[in-house]
Amino acid sequence: MTRVPLCNDSNVQLRFLVPEDLPEIKKLCREWFPIEYPHSWYEDISCNRKFFSLAAVYKFQIIGLIVVEIKSQSKCNKEDQGLLSPHFPKTSLVAYILTLGVVQEFRRNGIATLLLDSVISHLTNSSETSDCKAIYLHVLTTNTTAIQFYEQRKFKVHSFLPLYYNVHGVAKDGYSYVLYVNGGHPPWTVLDYLKHWVRAISRIELCSLPKHLMTAIGTVIANILPTGLRSNLSVS
Repeated sequence: MTRVPLCNDSNVQLRFLVPEDLPEIKKLCREWFPIEYPHSWYEDISCNRKFFSLAAVYKFQIIGLIVVEIKSQSKCNKEDQGLLSPHFPKTSLVAYILTLGVVQEFRRNGIATLLLDSVISHLTNSSETSDCKAIYLHVLTTNTTAIQFYEQRKFKVHSFLPLYYNVHGVAKDGYSYVLYVNGGHPPWTVLDYLKHWVRAISRIELCSLPKHLMTAIGTVIANILPTGLRSNLSVS
């Protein structure tokens, strides 16, 4: 018989954290993560409304948790300041995933996906968060399970963070990953600008621009690029 993922079980419910959850979530986070959080952090995520803290509950037990801070990009740490293209105002919102975890025995049941999808749905369908342009997170370079999970959900590496984490007194490298939403995008590279103009030229009707002129423009652009980049600029 095919096993039905627990995320499809009607007994699994999502709800926001409340102060009474503090002892339970502290215990879970200590089991899930190698980083020690201060007590004030647990108070904040269970009480402070600036955090979008969502728990997956099964038979009155918290089996999964996601905590997201929604803030303006001007309040990002220095290493995350380049998430958005400069043409977005500094007041544009971004969502930082502080934590996402699932109890060991309930993993591979779609719980983490259910929690993440709920956050993405909130950010992309709520009028209050329509200005949120990116969802990002930090992850240890050695946490291949988490990296694969986010990459399968279209998150992309934004930057490498050398010696970013302190794990039991040992410095560890990390990555930042980002998913762009609501029209958000990263700063454009020279290649992005060239692709944009090639595609723009390709949309011009032949009656407006002679075909031989379009061909000549394309040839000039192709000739000034390194060979390895020319295939990336092919017009579909």
